[in-house]
Amino acid sequence: MDKVTAKEKYSYGIGAFGKDMVYAVVATYLMIFFTDEVGISSAFVGGLFFFSRFWDAINDPIMGLIVDNTKTKWGKFRPWILIGTLVNAVVLVFLFLNPSNFLEGKMVYVYCSIAYILWGMTYTIMDIPYWSMIPSFSSNPDERDKIAVIPRIFATLGGSTVNTFGLMLIALLGVSSKSQGYFRLGVGIAIIFVISTLITVFNVKEKNVVENNEKIKLSEVITILTKNDQLGVIIISVVIFQVAQFLYSGFLVYFFTYAVKDLNFYATFVALGTVTQVCALVLFPKLSQIVDRKHVYTIACALTVVGFAGMFMFSGFDSNLLLCIAGIFYNLGVGLLNASVTVMISNAVDYGEYKIGKRSESIIFSAQTFIVKFSTAFSGLIIGFGLTLIKYVPNAVQTDSTIMGMKLIMFLLPAILMVICGVIYAKFYKLNGDYYLNIMEELEVRRSSISKKSSDSDIKELI
Repeated sequence: MDKVTAKEKYSYGIGAFGKDMVYAVVATYLMIFFTDEVGISSAFVGGLFFFSRFWDAINDPIMGLIVDNTKTKWGKFRPWILIGTLVNAVVLVFLFLNPSNFLEGKMVYVYCSIAYILWGMTYTIMDIPYWSMIPSFSSNPDERDKIAVIPRIFATLGGSTVNTFGLMLIALLGVSSKSQGYFRLGVGIAIIFVISTLITVFNVKEKNVVENNEKIKLSEVITILTKNDQLGVIIISVVIFQVAQFLYSGFLVYFFTYAVKDLNFYATFVALGTVTQVCALVLFPKLSQIVDRKHVYTIACALTVVGFAGMFMFSGFDSNLLLCIAGIFYNLGVGLLNASVTVMISNAVDYGEYKIGKRSESIIFSAQTFIVKFSTAFSGLIIGFGLTLIKYVPNAVQTDSTIMGMKLIMFLLPAILMVICGVIYAKFYKLNGDYYLNIMEELEVRRSSISKKSSDSDIKELI
């Protein structure tokens, strides 16, 4: 097993910084950009976000198949990370170009739809191979825990930087036009995205990559995804977690703009959440050694429930301090859950090889990319129709019933979802402890046997 240097670990992690800045600006600000600047109805935007995911259900696994079957002198992951980044950065710029400035009527809706679908497709090209590299770094569970948290820390920093300073930067960059502020922010993030990816691509070497003897066929993709029962458990539980998270974060800008009415505190609140999540990520490897990883996940779910319930109650007290305390509970849980999910999917790659006999990092990790995008879109659908249901009026003072409806959707509904998430995980996920270690031992025996047969065959050919 090759040693992973600190330079490689942190160069890999830096790639997640720009990548998640991109995702955060789309997940947090695209809906409000479309509704308040472009002038598209919130119901249409929610529908667009949701129905475009049906294409991703096809597109993402196919991209995973392409990556798994790629063989170049740069490896199979890095070429696609670079290509996807360059293309997605260009699409991001056009996504935040306000089409109402040069188009009219239905063509505005067409432009936004095409730009958003293209953004999702090109993000897939880069995101799937990026996360797929984690299992190739190490097969040691403790080492994998340490490696997995590094990109999660950088991802948290990248996403939270956008969430913390996004509104201030939009106002600063769009002095004459808020719409211009969104566009210029998109351009700046696209540049950071490309730079961070270049650091990853040129400083990280692909190692410990287990090659399949034969290329994976398109017809085998469904088998790889459906026969891996533990991946199914992960998909269900993580979709629920991500929907809860995005319902909260998707409403957060609206909440601080119209309910709290203090955007300076919004920046402080998000920054505090970032610090809390990073602390949770740093603690995750140690905590996993002290407490069984299964209990870590359960504790994390409980922390998010307490956080959501607290924010719902304290938001009515007009107390920033109490709101921050509840937010700390929520963000501790989210940090631990994000680290857990990365390790869980990495373990599902090993489990798939054990159960099916074929190793497919990128096809398995395509599930993660789809989960995140689907969860964002489904949350966007709920938010889009929810805004209509609670009678939200853009750029106006909201009624008390509208504010209460907002709190119910962004706090209480996610709390219920996180209870369900914890129950599903506790009952059905089993890639922990001795069971998982036995799987890894069996895989090592199989790989050694295959390697020996291959060596004997080569010797016979030479004779």
